[in-house]
Amino acid sequence: MSLQGTHRTAAKAAGVVLFMGAMAWAAVPAYNLFCKVTGYGGTTREASSGSDVILDKTIKIRFDASLERDMPWEFKPMQLEMQIRIGETGLAFYEAYNPTDRVVAGTASYNVTPYSAGSYFTKIDCFCFTEQVLQPGERVTMPVTFYVDPEITEDIEAKYAKAITLSYTFHETELPEDLAALADGADTAGATAN
Repeated sequence: MSLQGTHRTAAKAAGVVLFMGAMAWAAVPAYNLFCKVTGYGGTTREASSGSDVILDKTIKIRFDASLERDMPWEFKPMQLEMQIRIGETGLAFYEAYNPTDRVVAGTASYNVTPYSAGSYFTKIDCFCFTEQVLQPGERVTMPVTFYVDPEITEDIEAKYAKAITLSYTFHETELPEDLAALADGADTAGATAN
């Protein structure tokens, strides 16, 4: 094999590696976008306002909460379920409590079941849209405003749903830089005081 052939093969191999790396890097955002657009896997939709259409048909909404393994908070829904009319704006609350002696930041991931209802469950406002930061001993009530899109009644699978469960899981995240610096300063001050 000539030196030129070896360089060509190496260039092709490097190109394949770069292409595969780029595809792996883009896979998560592309999958998240796909889920958001289609409701696949119970991913919900977002809207800036409520539905213009409210049907006489009702649906039960159930609320669920969990924590990632090492997340130190306590987290629960303040109501287990509610009955709303399809298209009506609902308001539910979750409670989070930080029982530790340190500042803890968290973000919530979410989905709905049955998965077929995901693209019809629409959030107007939600604590899950932003990172939450709780001070030591702080307890907060966090709202979620939502509606079930009336188009659910025309979906081949989703129209048979009698109940939708909205589930959240809180994950600990790094503190924002400004709070991390304050927390580090407090730790240093406490260490020098001892």
